[in-house]
Amino acid sequence: MLGGFVARAVGAAVLAVALVVVSTAAAIWWTARQDSEPRSDAIVVLGSAQYNGVPSSIFEARLEHALQLWEEGVAPVVVTVGGRRDGDEFTEAEAGRDYLEQAGVPAEDLVPVTDGVDTLESMRLVAAEFDQRGWRTAVLVTDPWHAMRAERMAEDSGIDAASSPTRQGPAVQTRSTQFRYILRETAAYLLYRATGESVAGAPGIG
Repeated sequence: MLGGFVARAVGAAVLAVALVVVSTAAAIWWTARQDSEPRSDAIVVLGSAQYNGVPSSIFEARLEHALQLWEEGVAPVVVTVGGRRDGDEFTEAEAGRDYLEQAGVPAEDLVPVTDGVDTLESMRLVAAEFDQRGWRTAVLVTDPWHAMRAERMAEDSGIDAASSPTRQGPAVQTRSTQFRYILRETAAYLLYRATGESVAGAPGIG
């Protein structure tokens, strides 16, 4: 009798966990397909790898999308985000700023936030920058699968955030790549909701 009860309880717990995982993955998939471009105080580009000041292909795709949003007048300012890895001469934020300036964005319309080792720390630093400047709203530019977690972390940091994911770059090239990113983001999002901590791993989206 007791054994049957325990078995049912364990089965129910496993089912509940499975439902949470599946529903989170579905929400990430759904968010990845949305594109919000409200008029905002700033466009915030989440950093990714850079090589001696040259953005990686993932980072370049994000920067190109941010450039398009800026040209469309979504926001007057672009905030580039990201610190440096050991041995790097440039931060991700600096590499992003320089790329956008060379693409025609005036220096006064670019704000690099040059610290942050993962998304959560970056969002908190961006929120502090927003507070100093009296800004409140942002459109976040990152990869589609990262959008839901980035948006949640930005909101939790005090930013009224929407997301406009890039549709280009390695993160969206193949279905197998998309599947791996969704799995990783599902685990990372659930970890954040459960512990309030971020996780490092995939390029630029820890």
